[in-house]
Amino acid sequence: MSHEYALTPSSHLSLDTLAQLLGQETRLTLSAEARQRIEHCHSYLHNRLEHSDAPVYGINTGFGSLCDKSISPEDRGQLQTNLMMSHACGTGEEVPSDIVKTMLLLKAQSLSYGHSGVQLATVQRLLDMYNRDMLPVVYQQGSLGASGDLAPLAHLCLPLLGLGEVNYQGYRLAAADALSLFSWEPLTLEAKEGLALLNGTQFMLAYAVHELLRTRRLLNAADVIGALSLEAFDGRAEPFDERLHRIRPHAGQLTVARRIREQLVGSELQQQPKTAVQDPYSFRCMPQVHGASRDALAYVEQVIETECNAVTDNPNLFPDDDLILSGGNFHGQPLALALDMLAIATAEIGSISERRVYQLISGQRGLPPFLVAEPGLNSGFMIPQYTAAGIVSQNKQLCTPASVDSIVSSNGQEDHVSMGSNAATKALRVVQNVEQVLGIELLNAAQALAFRRPARSSEALEQVVAAFREQVNFVSRDRVLYPDLHAAAAFVRSYQWS
Repeated sequence: MSHEYALTPSSHLSLDTLAQLLGQETRLTLSAEARQRIEHCHSYLHNRLEHSDAPVYGINTGFGSLCDKSISPEDRGQLQTNLMMSHACGTGEEVPSDIVKTMLLLKAQSLSYGHSGVQLATVQRLLDMYNRDMLPVVYQQGSLGASGDLAPLAHLCLPLLGLGEVNYQGYRLAAADALSLFSWEPLTLEAKEGLALLNGTQFMLAYAVHELLRTRRLLNAADVIGALSLEAFDGRAEPFDERLHRIRPHAGQLTVARRIREQLVGSELQQQPKTAVQDPYSFRCMPQVHGASRDALAYVEQVIETECNAVTDNPNLFPDDDLILSGGNFHGQPLALALDMLAIATAEIGSISERRVYQLISGQRGLPPFLVAEPGLNSGFMIPQYTAAGIVSQNKQLCTPASVDSIVSSNGQEDHVSMGSNAATKALRVVQNVEQVLGIELLNAAQALAFRRPARSSEALEQVVAAFREQVNFVSRDRVLYPDLHAAAAFVRSYQWS
């Protein structure tokens, strides 16, 4: 690996830093500060247990509604192992490998603050697995997003004990066999460690990080593709005049209007006389709609970045104050609300994009119906709009908020849960869906622009079209289109949108 990054509790872990770490081969280490904090907290916990029999939740007691059951000193390690095994009840589809890798990073980051009481070796093993791309098999279903992401985190951490399974170099292996490849011995958990590993929000947080990073790109793509559609539709530039937006100065609205103005600079098409007095809302109101999503996602980003720099297990240890506090930092409500908002804000980008597609194929403003020569003989771009409409409809269903639901668990001890894990997994579907819808819009906009020749758009937009044409050719007559739709979505996901 050519890069190295040290987890340092006193340094803020930003989303930009996470994007860099996840986008390149980076070896993670623990800073001297992190090592000192972890060891100091571990020593404090065990010194305290040697000198006091006072009940401390999950350390010398049972869990959940069993918190009144006392555990003898000789059974405290077995208690943590039992916890890990009994809570590995995940089901459904596997979590994508890039998200599992992020979970390892975020779990190590949370433990590095020295409020969890774990062994240094435990945190180091998480980083070893990250650095070796030895990724535990984790399942998407099983968490209520309240007492931490218990089931997913149990699957994430089972391999520390030589249990469970991992994906390594394209193979699915028993964890014990994978550990033996590097002569790693299974860890023996000590008091509090199973609880520290299982309590936490790293499942839904890892999803949130990936979704937000993808949505950042998606928002930039939407502005550029929307500007290209405006050009292809022979739309007007007046709705993006800065003076309009200064008198309703939402930050996102101002940003989108500016970005679209920049995309239109030097356009021959904008110099031509316009026949329409006004454009449909899907063109005219891009600053207001795209901008509102930007503002909503700015809030989401603040929540996610705060959580990336937080301790979310329970109980928490404060060695310098000689204090162990049992609270609820594992509760996922902040993330659940933010993830529901992320899904809604992202879905709206797809919703307005599909409306621009509909306008482009409708035979208006000199464009042929369905953007193809000889309509009738050729169906042209009739059905991609169907596809986009079906996706947008599915997104409306996926945007039903998870965070308003709660089901009592653990005999009433855990009587309000966030369901943030469900918010996380369905939000990823929404992001993927909108990437495809924007791909369909780009396919239509580039096709429609060809019917405006020889007039040209701006240099910025013509560069986008030229890059897109390297992946998807103009459709002169009907052909099998699904490869073009897939290629268009891949372009949206990979192009360096300005």
